[in-house]
Amino acid sequence: MTPGEFEFLRNFLKTRSGLVLSVDKQYLVESRLLPIARNSKLETLSAVIQALQRGGNRQLETDVIEAMTTNESFFFRDKTPFDNFRDTMLPTLLQSRSSLKQLKIWCAAASSGQEPYSLAICLKEEAAKMPGWRTRILGTDLSLEVLEKAKAGLYSQFEVQRGLPIQMLLKYFEQKGDIWQIDAGLRSMIEWKKLNLLENFSHLGEFDIVFCRNVLIYFDQATKSEILTRIAKSLPEDGYLVLGAAETVVGLTEAFKPVQGKRGLFQKKTAAQSATGAGAGVRFAAGGVVGLRR
Repeated sequence: MTPGEFEFLRNFLKTRSGLVLSVDKQYLVESRLLPIARNSKLETLSAVIQALQRGGNRQLETDVIEAMTTNESFFFRDKTPFDNFRDTMLPTLLQSRSSLKQLKIWCAAASSGQEPYSLAICLKEEAAKMPGWRTRILGTDLSLEVLEKAKAGLYSQFEVQRGLPIQMLLKYFEQKGDIWQIDAGLRSMIEWKKLNLLENFSHLGEFDIVFCRNVLIYFDQATKSEILTRIAKSLPEDGYLVLGAAETVVGLTEAFKPVQGKRGLFQKKTAAQSATGAGAGVRFAAGGVVGLRR
């Protein structure tokens, strides 16, 4: 692969998926795209790039994007977001939505489904506190392949051993040889859709909670800011945003405030809070210290 071909691929991935591929990742490209070349009966990576440059091969384009985007996931990953869901978000929303009795959650980078299913398990475990409630979980991802896996709810022994307590495995899964399938009732709680976060997603409607963990780290600052701004429009004033442990909204959007003491958890500001923040920003700039505020 020539430097020019690698640069074309970097631009292709950024434009089509938002993925920012650093210049030192050519080894990663080669390891992930060589199987694509073989499956597509193309002899070299240069042939793959040339086919992308010609255009018209939608399957190849999809295969390349899916190969290069990371789909790492496991049940109850990082634990803290699910503790926050059970101990902070859910009690607050059960109180504020008590008349409506409806809860809507969006997992914006659902991968192979472990995160949405972990949330469904949490809701099942808390069902006694939610009589008569309607819940909706939407799982979206750029990759159709991982969404099909998620919809089937089939996981290997290795996958169910990653983060899933044994009592929950036995309670919510059925073993089929070397494979475990999640309970049909839990599968029915989740709707799956293919979605590119670079595209308009206003048609999905409004959600009380959005999980968007460990995906923004692959985007540049402008793209992160734009996506967070659009996510904010998908949340009511008291809605929650959950990011990965290494992710933040600081310097990207003024639409959210961190929930004190809760790592990776943010709540959408009310209109009054946003107005106050905007006013404070103007006064700060007028004080002559422009550029220090984050």
